[in-house]
Amino acid sequence: MHETTSPDLLIQQLPPQRHSLRLAVVTETYPPEINGVALTLACLVHTLRERGHAIQLIRPRQPVEGSPAQAVFDQVLTRGIPIPRYPNLRLGLPSKRLLVSTWMQQRPDVVHIATEGPLGWSALRAARKLRLPVSTDFRTHFESYSQHYGVGWLRKPIESYLRKFHNQADCTLTPTESLQQSLVRARFERVHVVSRGVDTHRFHPSHRSQALRHTWGAAPGQPVALCVGRLAPEKNLSLLIRTVQMTHATNQHLKWVIVGDGPARKDLQAALPQAHFAGSRSGNDLAAHYASADWFAFPSLTETFGNVVPEAMASGLAVLAYDRAAAAELIRHEQTGLLAPPGDEAQFLACAHRLAAEPDLAPRLAAAGQSAVQHMGWEAIADQMEAIWSNLMAT
Repeated sequence: MHETTSPDLLIQQLPPQRHSLRLAVVTETYPPEINGVALTLACLVHTLRERGHAIQLIRPRQPVEGSPAQAVFDQVLTRGIPIPRYPNLRLGLPSKRLLVSTWMQQRPDVVHIATEGPLGWSALRAARKLRLPVSTDFRTHFESYSQHYGVGWLRKPIESYLRKFHNQADCTLTPTESLQQSLVRARFERVHVVSRGVDTHRFHPSHRSQALRHTWGAAPGQPVALCVGRLAPEKNLSLLIRTVQMTHATNQHLKWVIVGDGPARKDLQAALPQAHFAGSRSGNDLAAHYASADWFAFPSLTETFGNVVPEAMASGLAVLAYDRAAAAELIRHEQTGLLAPPGDEAQFLACAHRLAAEPDLAPRLAAAGQSAVQHMGWEAIADQMEAIWSNLMAT
């Protein structure tokens, strides 16, 4: 045997492998809890694991947990208590000692903190003690929510706490440029924009179901308007009531479907007997509810992003929302959806009237809106997160 060499031998250059990270992700909410933070964080975690990263999830123990054999990745479960008025959600209790011990045994490359409660604060202190890189998410306008629960006087103390919390991290991630600018004006530091993703395969018009529409009492061809979200005071439900009542008067053929649950559901059902209340939905079931409607109304003013907006757009619905958060980033008025100036209820109602009165408007906006969100898959979001974390590790 002998070796031969040839100057003509071609050597294929393989792309460099992505560096696998060990990530500690800290959150006070995670599925099966149903809310925007839990669901989007789960999508991100799933995508990161698919890309070869080792995830350690730190979260409060939930009332019903699967067996340890069912766990598909490393989880550290901490103590938690129910959140007032949100009995299905948990507030993590301080756990600094546990986290220091856990991370001393096996140091993560980066700690990512998704929520700012007591568990998040403990994680921040533990990570700083161990000199670990830390990123945080600014996901919820807690200081805005305070006015809806009779404690508006807490707005400034809450903002001060949030600023102190996030400014101790190496960076804070926020989903829109407008929120980034708002936080910078409020003296938050090192704020980066990373949008939320949307599963454009799950949320797609192909999941439209006439059988599901039949359960709503909607006949073939009958227009259906949809609202998806937690049924709670901070979601501007008084405007939703006026919108349903006005559009029903405009077009009595229009069917309204409301997906979600929460402390205001009983009062909302009493105010809107003409609407179908579908309760909480998730996964493919939620996707079918989106795709089986025709247009979507989102009256909330408290979202930091509003995941329901790209979900509805990807599902092939015309979207009406206020010109802020995700809607401001994704919708071009009268091209890919309809926008009302923030807080302008008269204009919001006028847009809803158009959707109810002009049968050709929703299909045109829906087609353009679906095309506008096709770039928002979770792989692109993971690319941004990896780049940020790599920079933190290098400094």
